[in-house]
Amino acid sequence: MIIKLIETVYAFLWGDLFTIPVMGSSVGISLMLLLLIPAGVYFTIRTKLLPVRLFSDMMKALKEKKETPDSLSSLQTLIISTATRVGMGNLVGVVAAVSLGGAGAIFWMWITALLGASTAFVEAVLAQKYKKPDPLYGGYHGGPAYYIHHFVEAKTGRTVKRSLIASLFAISGLICWCGISQVISNSVSSAFANAFQIPPITTTVILVIISAVIVLRKNATVKVLDIVVPVMAVGFFLLTLFIILMNLPKLPAVFDRIFTEAFGLRQAVSGGFGAVLLNGVKRGLFSNEAGSGSAPCAAAAAQSKDPVRIGLTQALGVLIDTIVICSCTAMIMLLAPEELTNGLTGMDLLQTAMQYHLGNAGVIFIAVTLALFSFSTFIGILFYARSNVAYLFGNRWCYQTAYKVLALIMLFIGGLQQYTVVWDLGDVGIGLMTLFNIAVLYPMSKEALELLRQYEEKKKM
Repeated sequence: MIIKLIETVYAFLWGDLFTIPVMGSSVGISLMLLLLIPAGVYFTIRTKLLPVRLFSDMMKALKEKKETPDSLSSLQTLIISTATRVGMGNLVGVVAAVSLGGAGAIFWMWITALLGASTAFVEAVLAQKYKKPDPLYGGYHGGPAYYIHHFVEAKTGRTVKRSLIASLFAISGLICWCGISQVISNSVSSAFANAFQIPPITTTVILVIISAVIVLRKNATVKVLDIVVPVMAVGFFLLTLFIILMNLPKLPAVFDRIFTEAFGLRQAVSGGFGAVLLNGVKRGLFSNEAGSGSAPCAAAAAQSKDPVRIGLTQALGVLIDTIVICSCTAMIMLLAPEELTNGLTGMDLLQTAMQYHLGNAGVIFIAVTLALFSFSTFIGILFYARSNVAYLFGNRWCYQTAYKVLALIMLFIGGLQQYTVVWDLGDVGIGLMTLFNIAVLYPMSKEALELLRQYEEKKKM
C-alpha cells in the first residue's frame, strides 16, 4: 500500500504530463522539468549570468569569518551543503543517470547546474535574511519553511503560528531525507557485498551503529564534516585525475559520446532523447539540490554581514558539486569500455569501471569512498532536518531526537530493499520540496535581487 502511494506521487511529480516530438523522438515533460528549467533560466537572466559574472566574488565570500563561537562561517556552511551534494548524489546519482539515460545525461546535469547556481543563490539569500536564533544548538537556523512562513504572513497581513505551505515543505523535507537515508544504506551494502562479499545485513547494522554514535551527539555534526568532506572530495578528485591521465587518448571519444547522446543522436537507451534529458535533470537536481530547498537550511546557519555573500557561497557549491565532482564519477565510468559496462546499473556499474582502471583495489576504493560519502550525506541531511523539525514542533530535544531515530530506522530498512524502491521515496520528497519552494521563490526573488543590487553598488564605491 505504501509502495503504491509512493509510486503514484512519484508519477505525478516526475512522470510525463505531456510529450513533445523532438528529432524523431518524444520528450516527456514532467512537472519537475516545468518547475526547474524555467526557474533556472529566469533567475540566471535576472541575476545577469551570476555564475559567470561573479565567480571571483564567490571565491572571496569564503574568507568571511564568524564573530561568535556558536555560529558557522560561510566556509563551514559550504562544507555542510557540500556534504550532501558531494556525497551520495555524486556517486549513486551519477551512476543512476548514466544507467537510465546514457552518457548524454551528464550533459544535462551540467546544464542543470549552470542554471541551478542562480536559483541556489536566490534561495540561500532568502534563508540568510529570514534566519532565526537556534536556542538548542546555538547560532542560527532557518530555510524555506521560515521564509515561506514570512511570505504567507506578509500576504495575509496577519501573524500565524505555522502556515500550511511552510508546514508542507517541512514535512516534504523530512520525507525526502528519510528516502535519502535508505539510498545511502542500499548503495553502501551493495558496494561492500561486491568488494568484500559482506552480507548486506552486516554492513547495514554496522553503518547504523556508527551513524547513531555520531548523529545522537549534540555537537558532533559540524566537527566531523569539517574533517571528512575536504579529505574525501580532494581524494576522489585526485584519483579521478590519475585515471584521466592514464586514459588521456580516450578523452575526446568520451566527450563526443556525451554530446552525441545528449541530443538523442545516438539511441543508447530506450526512450531516446526524452530518457536522456529527464534522467540528467532529475539526477542533476538530486545531486546539486538547487531549487529543492535543502541547502538553504545550511545557508541560514551562517553568520554573515551580508546575505549576498552566503548566496554566492551556495552558488559556488552547486558548481563544485556537478561541474567538478559529478564529472569525476562520469569520467571513471565512461573511460571504461562500453562492452564491459553495458547492461549494468547501480554500484555494479561504477565498481566494474573501477576494477577495469585499478583492479581489485579500485573496487575496494569505491566501497570505502562510498562509505565516507554516505556518512557525510547522512550527517548533512540531519543537520538540514533540524530546521524543519524545529518549525513543525518547536525547539525541543525530544522531537529532534525522535527524527534522528526515525532516520536511523530508515537507514536500516534501506539496506535490505530493492534499488529502485528506495530511489522513488527520495525523489518524491525532493519533488514535493521543490514544488512548494519554487512557488514562493518567484514572488520573493525581488528581495534577493534587491540585496544583490545593493551589494554591487557597494562594490563600485
